[in-house]
Amino acid sequence: MKTFFVSDLDGTLITRNERLSEYSLAVLNGLVERGLPFTYATARSLFSAERAVCGLKHTLPVIVYNGALIIEPATGRVLHSLAFTETEKIALVGELERFGVSPVVHARENGEDKIFWREGRESAGQARYLSRRDSDPRLNPVHSDGELCRGDSYFFACNGDYSDMKRIHDELERTTSFYCRIYPEAYREDYWLEILPRGATKAEAVVRLKELAGFERVVCFGDSANDSEMFDVCDEKYAVENAGEWLKGKATGIVGYCEEDGVAKWLEENAFREP
Repeated sequence: MKTFFVSDLDGTLITRNERLSEYSLAVLNGLVERGLPFTYATARSLFSAERAVCGLKHTLPVIVYNGALIIEPATGRVLHSLAFTETEKIALVGELERFGVSPVVHARENGEDKIFWREGRESAGQARYLSRRDSDPRLNPVHSDGELCRGDSYFFACNGDYSDMKRIHDELERTTSFYCRIYPEAYREDYWLEILPRGATKAEAVVRLKELAGFERVVCFGDSANDSEMFDVCDEKYAVENAGEWLKGKATGIVGYCEEDGVAKWLEENAFREP
């Protein structure tokens, strides 16, 4: 049966330093050259994801912005997209302002990835995030709420204490149709709240890519909350050893730690076996 393989990036395929290891890169490229249909699904933008997997050969489109976009990495051609409407963007900016929060907005404008934020309104976590990308061409500070709504927006990222993020999350879940997700900042005590258009999930994008590319089966790999729904729509699903126990409970099996090339090693041994 015609099967493709899809992996989450952070905490699954790439290492703690946000890069694909030399070993995993060599293994994956070797498998792709032998005909393995492989791609990734990530909350990152295309720009950020491609930096993390620099050198990886592509034979399939990739899933970025947590499923809001399916895109051909070589050409930038968008095959599928889910963006906020103008009305939704304006309402969401206003609602966040009511809570005293200003978002970092990921968008595409004139065919280019952009990151918009109100300069001087950054939370500590947002400031950390932006400082680590000080030479990133996507960065575009703005000076008004209206400018946050430029281009096609795919997700809003807020950061702060868990209680604050949970309060906003619960209000948006109650009053809007947006897809909201809270998760802890890696190795720190603050939390991120991501807000996406309804239907912008890895699960929806995997099903869409399966249809677009004419595959019959999907095998996936993941480690965290935003991989859970993807597990639900895949024929085989593998959690890395560093994943939470609840996700391991949904998995077909467990592969090695992300820091020890667990996904690449599993694929090296199993990718071409009969299902």
